[in-house]
Parts: sequence; C-alpha cells; structure tokens
Amino acid sequence: MPATVHHRACHLCEAICGLRIETDGNRIVSIKGDPADPLSRGHICPKAVALQDIHNDPDRLRRPVQRTRGSDQWREISWEDALDTTARRLVEITQRDGVDALGVYLGNPTVHNYGMMTHQKNLFRHFHTRNRFSATSVDQLPHHLVSLWLFGHKSLFPIPDIDRSAYFLMLGANPIASNGSIWTVPDVRKRIKALRKRGGKLVVVDPRYTETAELASEHLFIRPGSDALFLLALLHTLFADDLVAPGPLAAFTTGLAELATALADFTPDFAAAHTGIEASTIRRIAHEFAQAGAAICYGRMGVSTQRYGALCQWAIQLLNILTGNLDREGGSLFTLPAVDQVSSISPGGFARHHSRVRQLPEFDRELPASAMAEEITTPGEGQIRAMFVGAGNPVLSTPNGRQLDAALAQLEFMVCLDPYLNETTRHADIILPPTSPLEHDHYDLAFHLNAIRNTARYNDAVFAKPEGTLHDWEIFTELGNRVAELLGQPMQPVMAPHEIIDLGLQIGPYSERRGSEHALTLDKLREHPSGIDLGALRPQLPQRLQTADKTIDCATPQALADLDRLRAAFSAGDSGALRLIGRRHVRSNNSWMHNYHRLVKGKDRCTLLMHPQDMAVRGIKDGDRVHLSSRAGRVTVAVEASAGVMPGVVSLPHGYGHGRPGVRLHTAAGHAGVSCNDVTDDLALDVLSGNAAVNGVEVEVALA
Repeated sequence: MPATVHHRACHLCEAICGLRIETDGNRIVSIKGDPADPLSRGHICPKAVALQDIHNDPDRLRRPVQRTRGSDQWREISWEDALDTTARRLVEITQRDGVDALGVYLGNPTVHNYGMMTHQKNLFRHFHTRNRFSATSVDQLPHHLVSLWLFGHKSLFPIPDIDRSAYFLMLGANPIASNGSIWTVPDVRKRIKALRKRGGKLVVVDPRYTETAELASEHLFIRPGSDALFLLALLHTLFADDLVAPGPLAAFTTGLAELATALADFTPDFAAAHTGIEASTIRRIAHEFAQAGAAICYGRMGVSTQRYGALCQWAIQLLNILTGNLDREGGSLFTLPAVDQVSSISPGGFARHHSRVRQLPEFDRELPASAMAEEITTPGEGQIRAMFVGAGNPVLSTPNGRQLDAALAQLEFMVCLDPYLNETTRHADIILPPTSPLEHDHYDLAFHLNAIRNTARYNDAVFAKPEGTLHDWEIFTELGNRVAELLGQPMQPVMAPHEIIDLGLQIGPYSERRGSEHALTLDKLREHPSGIDLGALRPQLPQRLQTADKTIDCATPQALADLDRLRAAFSAGDSGALRLIGRRHVRSNNSWMHNYHRLVKGKDRCTLLMHPQDMAVRGIKDGDRVHLSSRAGRVTVAVEASAGVMPGVVSLPHGYGHGRPGVRLHTAAGHAGVSCNDVTDDLALDVLSGNAAVNGVEVEVALA
C-alpha cells in the first residue's frame, strides 16, 4: 500500500519549517523538508526527524496519573476523576485562602501549540491570581518591555530583514544553533552565506566563538554583562560624530536631544575599559553601521538574560532608529501576519502590581519566575498553596532550580498539564497528558509574528486522536466547565481552536472583507497545505505603531533612569571572577529535547567550556571533573578546553540535570548532565524588567 503524505510545520523551534511526513497506517515512514513551503523552502534541522521519537516515546503519558502523597508511586486514573479532583482542589484552596493562593507557570512549549494559547482562558478566567509566571521572564521579557515602551505593544517586534541587508550586527545570538529566536528564520546558514556573497557584512559580538561566529565577517569577544556599555557607546558615537540620520522616522520620533544628553558620558573609551573591545573598534562599527545603507542590529539570549537586559534591547532598537534602519527594507521591519495578534490582544502593561516578597514588577500580569520559590515558601496572605504548571519544567529552566525543587514539595496541591513525568511534574498530585503533537491540527499563531516573510499555513492532524485522550484545549475547557459548575457560574460557549483561526483569518489583513486578493479562510489554507506566501516584509510606520499618538519616544523614562545603575556598577570596577554563560545546540531546545535518541546520540554535550589559560591557572586539564559553584549552588561537571570562549568566561549548556529520583525519562537519564540552573542565582535580576540574569553569573571553578 502506498504511503500517505501529510504536510506539517515542525513545532520544535521557532523556525516552523515545513515538513512532508509519510505514513503507512500508524507508522511514520519518513520526515523530510517541504520544498514548497514559502518560508522554509525545504530546509529542516535534525529536530524535525525526531518528531517520530516524540510520537512513539514509551515514556510519554497517554492517560492521567495520580501520585500517592509522600511517595513517588503513580497510578492511572480516569479523565473524569482527574478533572473532577483538579477542579475541586483548585476551588477549595482558592476559596479558603484567596485566589492568589493559586500559582500558575506556563512553559516555552505553550507558544508552540496554538490550542494552549487559545483556550487557557477557559480555566483561568475563574482565577485572576497575581501569582502567574512563565518562561518569558527567563527568556525574552526585555524584548516585550521595549516593544511596549517604544512601539506601544508587547508583541510588536522589529524583525531582521537579512535577505536584503548589507550589514548585520549581532549580539548574544547564535541562530545557527537556535534556528533564530524572536526571529523565525529557517535555513539561516544559507541566508548568512547569501548576505556575505553579495558583499554584506556580519559582525558577531559574543563571549564565545559560536557556530554563527564561524560564518561571520568579524567576531568580537565581549565580557559577559557589559553589552549595554558597548551599545550605548555606539549611540554616543552617532551623536558625537554627527551620524544620526533617522530619515523618514524623524517625522514621528521624539526625545533625541534628551537622549544625547543622557548618553554624554557613555563614551567608547569608558566602554572599552569594561567590554574588552577597543574604543577605536567601537567607533569604526558605529560608522560602518550608520553608513551601510541597510543595516540591522539584533541581540538575543546573551543580551536579554543579564543584569542590563532591558537596557540592551532598548539600545539595540535605538541604534536601528537613529540610523533610519527601522522600517527599512534590509533593516528591521514589522510583520503583518494573517491572524494579527497585535490588533486583537492586549498590548500589555508593566508594574501595575508587584510580587509579595521582593516587590518585583509584573509584566502583562505575570511576575518574574525568579520569585516563584519565595512566593511558595514565605508565609502570609497571598502565599502560593497550589500550582498549575502547563508545558513547563521550571526546576531545570529557572534560576536556583534546587530551591524551587524543594519549594514545590511543600505545596498542598499541584497539577501539571504535561505528557511527561519530569523533574518538575514529579512533584504533582495529578498529571493531565495531552495528545501527541501529531494527533492534533496545527497553526503557528505565535511565530508568524516573528517571521522574515509573511506566510500562512494550516495543517490537519497526521494521526487520528486515540480513543480516551484529550487535546490540551479540551483539558482547559473541561476544567473550566467544572470550575464554573462548582462556583455556580454559567458555562461559556467554546469554539474549537481551528474555528478561532478561521475567524481571525476572515477579519485579518488578507481577508476578502479587507479587500485582499488572498481572501484567506481556513478552507483556503487547507487547499494549500504547504502554506501561502503573503509577500516580503514591508514598511508600515507610523500606521503600525500602537502608541497613543503614533510616535516613538526614544527618551524612555524608565530606561534613562536605569542608566545610573549601569554607570555605578561599572564605575566600581570588575571583581575579576569567572563569568558563566549558557549555550545551545541545534539538536536541543531547553529541557524538552533530551528523551529522543536521534537528538542525544553522539558525544557528551553537557560539558563546561573553559579557556586553556584559565585552566592552567587552576591546575585543570582537559576532561577533568570540576566543581562549578556560585552563591546559589554547586554542580560537578567535566571540563572541555576551548579557545573559543573568552578568557575569564566558562560556558555550560541549558536544560540538563535529568538524573533525579522519580523521573521517567529513560533516554534523558542516560545523558543526564547537570543543570546550569543549579548554579544560576534567583537573586540576580535585570532590576529594570524583572528578567532573570542567568548569563554573566559570577562563579568559581575548582578540581573536584
């Protein structure tokens, strides 16, 4: 019997590469890139092939399970019992102790599954707790905050238009490994090569000589945590050397004079003393960037997850604005997705309330994840007594994970929507497993917002939903209905996720009612399973701005006030301690990619990279096991000598640490590694935004 061909977008990273999946009955025969996909053009990375490992994984839960309290013993229970018990316990605890007694954490995979995004409100509309957390504040909060300040909406991200650019300045990003982050850019290797072939230049600024740096025209080492000084020195040079030329942006850009005054002492010479990059090099790059004609400045994890993450992202956007490279072809442009969340969801807000213990600010009604453990363990009104965790593993992915690990064990009740018994869900009372990703339909609601080209695609499920299972959106719906009944409230009608998307398409920018030639509907997308090309990104300002007056105020008051913190910290000098940074691998994505043999095979990747010079001082040899320690904790790990890290810097990958009791991840346990977040510090924050500072952590390294 001939194989059946299914079209699909890979949901395992932000690149959303198009796939052709061939099946024979319930068996996957092959997974290949879809050359007809207008965004990915046939490209895939090794993660896509591992989709069959996820679907077939014997460790993946297929039915709800309940833990016997005080043990690691689990038993399968019915959906009816699981949902009834969960709803009853959430209502009991919040009615007794107040709604803030419920904590909620949603992990990174949430945005890779549109059903979780569209339907979580069916449950949480009943629980307006202030104790909401997500992976945003250990990942990308500075991006959202700066977009809110400058452009008026948390999701209005300028996207690097690499395919038409002449100059690309990249900080703290490694898209060859990540496939892009807050930048949906499949096959970035080919795009970088094309940039250089047409005479363009890529400059990578990073404490490590990354896989992306290997393709760059120029790589500059920079001391972790000093990126804001480098960026502000570039801005200083633009003003000092009369290079400010916002072009058409000038008509709706304000605050430049105030900005110039505020940056007067952030000179290249001051930056050079702390970054390790010479003042002459900083001035040269400022001139090259300003004179390139079409340039991009982009920074990601390395500059977001540090003590000055918001200042870094603010300065990056100012560099694009002051040189006229925002809203310019070949610079940074805003997308116009078929289902446009910018026009349909809240723009977000900041510091409208604060955490109970440390008074940390909320963003978009979420508190910093670094505050989660203390909000569980500190007695008083508003103490978290119950937790709902959806698609997250914060024990491995948030700072001071051991502290959170211990805190979760103190909860009165915990429920997890997750297909695995992992380092976090092992503390749950009940785990509610959703269907496999290939057993439900798919539309990329989040990542079309970040894509280098406007496209749209919808795909039906590859496999039929098995009897006795629920999709994640159905779990949220069923829980919401039960809570409503317990509270004596009316149940609300619920649309299926694909119906919501169909409605979004029919009122969106490419709809018939908006006069678009594409006349998009869900049925039309079904007719084009490889996706529909909606065109290159194009200038949209000032119309696309969501600020009240349709202007960009560059003199952001909160950022200007934070300059004093930056100035004071670096004026005090450097402690000379080793600094820890993370790293990614193309076969990994946080903590949820390590139970699939196709992705973990090969040599051990959880090693501590260390410069030979730093090793010699400490009497350490390649392959030795060492103690890596900080204020927060200590791990023991093998050292790998590398001249590719800057002296004074060590690098450990993120997402490992699987060898813990009660976890059912057999493949991951064989590649357990150690968790870098047993060393990162929950007290280390970007004070301005509340984002975790997991990069640039001061550490010590000694022979074990």
